[in-house]
Amino acid sequence: MSLEKALESIRAASAEKMPEGIRTTLQKATDELRGSGILKKVLKAGQVLPDFTLQNQNNEPVSSASILEKGSLILTVFRGHW
Repeated sequence: MSLEKALESIRAASAEKMPEGIRTTLQKATDELRGSGILKKVLKAGQVLPDFTLQNQNNEPVSSASILEKGSLILTVFRGHW
């Protein structure tokens, strides 16, 4: 199964379990984001992520460049608890 088909299957299963009001609200928010033009600004597959600096667990700045000097960098995005 392709990734796109697997994701569509997950979306469909989630939609079946979700109350109609929540599903409608989420779809409206998604449509608004797509309509805003934000997708023109996102990185595409194969593009290089610009250098950035974030705080570590000790509130100290750590740059992506300093990590890449030592090896690979894996970046994950945690959306938080719903």
